[in-house]
Amino acid sequence: MDTTDLTIHTAALPHDDPEASLAFYRDALGFEVRSDVGSGKMRWITVGPAGQPGTSILLAPPAADSGVTEDERRTVTEMMAKGTYGWIMLATTDLDGVFERVQARDAEVVQEPTEQPYGVRDCAFRDPAGNQVRIREVR
Repeated sequence: MDTTDLTIHTAALPHDDPEASLAFYRDALGFEVRSDVGSGKMRWITVGPAGQPGTSILLAPPAADSGVTEDERRTVTEMMAKGTYGWIMLATTDLDGVFERVQARDAEVVQEPTEQPYGVRDCAFRDPAGNQVRIREVR
């Protein structure tokens, strides 16, 4: 099997408030909305960076799968509330500028831009669903 043409097309993160998630990903991070289907809290929203149509994030209701039990649904809800369920790492050449823009939108700051001992500089936020969004500086 030749895997040289494999790319990451879509990563999924849970959301429990579609409007708050849109405000974070669209308004604070500046991602474009590619699709928004469903209604109420049962919406599947695809966002991604402008100019990069091959890379997307699907914001999805976490327990919409009919195979999820009530106990599992409760566990997912508890983990989201603690911020231990989902996370993603983004990258930018302008970490300070992105940090300032996202922070100005009242996003929850987990870590200000920091030079890590393992050789990267990054920061972190929590999105409205509790997912950790780490942003790494590309040098």
